[in-house]
Amino acid sequence: CKDKNLIAGSIKEDILEIAKENNIQVTDMIKNEKLAILNSISTAEGAIEAAMKETDTIIHGSNVLILGFGRIGKVLAKKLQGLSAHITCAARKQEDLAWINAYGYNSININKMGKELEQFDIIFNTVPHLILTKERISYLNEKCLLIELASNPGGIDRKEAENYKIKVVEALALPGKVAPTTAAEFIKEAIYDLIEQ
Repeated sequence: CKDKNLIAGSIKEDILEIAKENNIQVTDMIKNEKLAILNSISTAEGAIEAAMKETDTIIHGSNVLILGFGRIGKVLAKKLQGLSAHITCAARKQEDLAWINAYGYNSININKMGKELEQFDIIFNTVPHLILTKERISYLNEKCLLIELASNPGGIDRKEAENYKIKVVEALALPGKVAPTTAAEFIKEAIYDLIEQ
């Protein structure tokens, strides 16, 4: 077969080298933007499900902070807004902070967070870099629930959270866990799009 294609997810370097040596075109579905956007829907729903399971209060009226305003942050904020949460989104770029305000959420510069962290009941992290450091965790109220959505190393100092007896929920790989049928349909749709192209 002249035209060979490998479509997979999280393709390792050694596989990429073998494919290159054998003139195989490689598509890593983890880098597929359409699939990433579609997966953010089930990730957001799974994150909300985790928050509901782990708290003894309702989302309605809760003070919620979302760290990061990428694909997941945007979808999560929209869904939490539908549940009447008081939403604050933290971002670094001025453009993202402007969009946060345009959508009607409260905004905070992720690099300048401090004492204001004590007001939040639930914090969702979507940033795969350490954001909730030892110092920042010291500001949290002890009933605050931390939900980690970012891949390793994540953005929460888990050991420090444990020292302060603050609960951390690891909520990774949610699309396949909370909605496997939908996740499979999204993958199929993205692959069919690639084939058609």
